[in-house]
Amino acid sequence: MADTKREIERKYEAATGDALPDLTAVGGVSAVIDKGVAELDATYYDTADARLADASLTLRRRTGGADAGWHLKLPVAEGVRDEVRAPLSDTVPPYLSSLVRSRVRDAELVPVVRLRSSRDVRHLVDADGTLLAEVSLDRVHAERLSGGAGTADWTEIEVELADDQDPAFLDKVDKKLRKAGVSRSSAPSKLARALEETAGRPEPTATGGRQPPPAPAGPRRPPATAGGHVLAYVRAQRDAIVALDPAVRRDVHDSVHSMRVATRRLRSTFRSFGKVLDRRVTDPIADELKWLAGELGVDRDREVLTEHLTNAVSELPRPLISGPVRNRLRTWSDARHDGSRRRLISVLDGERYLSLLNALDTLIADPPLLKAAAKDPAKAIAKAVRKDFRKVADLVGRALDLPPGSDRDIAIHEARKKAKRTRYAAEAAAPALGRPAEALVRSMKSLQTLLGDHQDSVMAREALLELSARAHAAGESTFTYGVLYGREEQRAAAAEAALPQLWQTVRAEMAV
Repeated sequence: MADTKREIERKYEAATGDALPDLTAVGGVSAVIDKGVAELDATYYDTADARLADASLTLRRRTGGADAGWHLKLPVAEGVRDEVRAPLSDTVPPYLSSLVRSRVRDAELVPVVRLRSSRDVRHLVDADGTLLAEVSLDRVHAERLSGGAGTADWTEIEVELADDQDPAFLDKVDKKLRKAGVSRSSAPSKLARALEETAGRPEPTATGGRQPPPAPAGPRRPPATAGGHVLAYVRAQRDAIVALDPAVRRDVHDSVHSMRVATRRLRSTFRSFGKVLDRRVTDPIADELKWLAGELGVDRDREVLTEHLTNAVSELPRPLISGPVRNRLRTWSDARHDGSRRRLISVLDGERYLSLLNALDTLIADPPLLKAAAKDPAKAIAKAVRKDFRKVADLVGRALDLPPGSDRDIAIHEARKKAKRTRYAAEAAAPALGRPAEALVRSMKSLQTLLGDHQDSVMAREALLELSARAHAAGESTFTYGVLYGREEQRAAAAEAALPQLWQTVRAEMAV
């Protein structure tokens, strides 16, 4: 069984023979408690071509100290990582293997570095004895196990914030350390330093004929061609899917939605820029992205709908709530959650998903560029975006011409989907087109929000009819479901009434 700890820390350089500076004068610190010296022995695992290190992930098996076991560290922000822990075993725990599968693919995880550290630990506590932070002086010996044969030795200071403490406390410690002549470490982790000081990382090699995920890119020059801009956007969405995979497996809030959005952005990009990337190559990938988005949406759509209906019930005056409405809604929501979670994990563990990731890697490594890809991005990309906007205009006009009812509902939904696609195309175009594209993103987002409110109302009414039928079959009152249905009708009508004015504003902003 694995658990997760949010780790917020800072690392500092220290010279051999240094001692920890006196930190008793740090604001809020009442005492510095000597916790003794711990001997730690950690073996770090990675692929032969350093895919985890390239993504700033670390996977280790460590003995010694209070938290001996397997640790997988996932970056969250600078100086912030989630550490997923599992008990000691001889092999990598299957759960931790699954969390790195989107990067490792079919490659083998092998020992790459062994770090043995002598850790001199101090606890900084307040007047109540509450732990504020742990400060350690680590004397490290690194030994390369694969991809090199070097060793390295160094000393560093590590300051880790205690659970539930204000990260601003680290600034106070930082100020004191800097006054003592201690500087921040340039290496983001012990592993990164060990790899650098023991002959660097091995050269990337293909595994099983598949392209490994590339290292995160540093600052680049803006692409000079339309193809370069489109590929940069495609690469960013591919990277987002791969990076979100562990969060989706861990059921992190909003991770499923974020991955789903990345799949939609990719599909929209392939359709919008079909003159840049050959659709004979991208269409099969788009079909697989649609499949993945559908699998991601099995639980997500009901989750969003449940949240909306729960809030709607909470807003009703008590006299209008008749029967066990909240319990009925909760049961309806939970009915599929466990099963859909298991299904989603099986999808992420499946070969079809990995084949999709590999197909995206191949497309980026060897893009199917067409003639327009070599053109000036300000012209070729702008043409594609204008074409998408004209399609939105046609669909909105059609919706406005229809009388209220199911046909209009369908037309509004189609306009919403096209507005979303145009928004994504404008996002991809923004680096090349600047403010006009950014303005279109804002306009399409406003339109998408309004049309989305309308579609949410349509879906909510369908759910309320289902809930009402179940309640009636169980002998419960259906009055509240009728009240909520009426309110959803009003919500849809309000969105339809607001659409002409919003669309007029959008057209004026776009000067179309």
